[in-house]
Amino acid sequence: MEPPRGGRRPCSGNPWTWVRDWVRSSPGTHIWLLVIGITSLVIASASEGLGQFLVHRTSSNIHQLNEHPLPSLLISGFWIERPASFLLYVVMFELLHANVERWTGTTRWLLSVGGAHIAATLASQELVLLAIEGHRLPRSMTHVVDIGVSYGLAAAAGMLTYRLLPPWRYGYLAGVLVFFGIPLLTGATFTDFGHAIALTMGFAAWPLTPAAAEGLSSEEEEEEEDGRDPAEPAAERPPGRDPDSRQER
Repeated sequence: MEPPRGGRRPCSGNPWTWVRDWVRSSPGTHIWLLVIGITSLVIASASEGLGQFLVHRTSSNIHQLNEHPLPSLLISGFWIERPASFLLYVVMFELLHANVERWTGTTRWLLSVGGAHIAATLASQELVLLAIEGHRLPRSMTHVVDIGVSYGLAAAAGMLTYRLLPPWRYGYLAGVLVFFGIPLLTGATFTDFGHAIALTMGFAAWPLTPAAAEGLSSEEEEEEEDGRDPAEPAAERPPGRDPDSRQER
C-alpha cells in the first residue's frame, strides 16, 4: 500500500494509542461494526423462532421491498445470519472498509459502499423476480432471507484495488476476480450476481478516489508544461508572493 499521507501523525509506540487513532480515522467502519455486533448478540440470545422472525423481517427480499422498501434496504445491511461469523467480519471490515474509508474519507466511502449495497440488492432481487415469473424458481423465494454486509465488502474490495501500487495491485486484482468470479461461473445464485454488481461498482468508483484526483492534477500540469513556449520568458510574479506557493485551481 502507499505510505500514509502527509499530515498524519506518526505511529505511536503505545498500542492503545494506535488503536484509538485507527478507529478515529475510520469512524463509519467501526460504527457499522458496533451495530452488527449488537444485532448479532440479539440473534444469538433470541429463541430460534424469534431469530428466524428477525432475519426474515429485516431481509431485503421481494416481499419486504414491496412492503417496506426503504427500511428493508437500509436495515438489511446491519444484520448477519450467523453470529458466529462476526469475528471473520471484523477482520474483513478492518482490511477492506477501514483502509478504504481512511483513504477516501468517510463521505466518499459511504456513498460508494452504500450505493453498491442498494444497487446490488435491487438488481439481485429483480433477477429473483424474473426467475419466479419464468417458473425457474418457486414463489416462496419472494420471502428468501437476504441480509448481510457482503455487497458493501465487495464494493470496498473493488475500490481498494486503486489503493495498491504495482505489482501488488495486479496480484490483488487477480485474486479478487477469482474469488468472486468462480461462484459466478459455477452455478451462480442471486447473491453471487449481487457480489459481481457490487464489485463492478467498486471498480467504477475510481473517480471518487484520491488516486484519480492526483492523476488528473498530474495530467493538467503536464499539459500546461507541454503547451508553454520554451523561448517565452516566465511571467513576473507579483511582489510579496511566496515563489514556492501554488494557486488552487
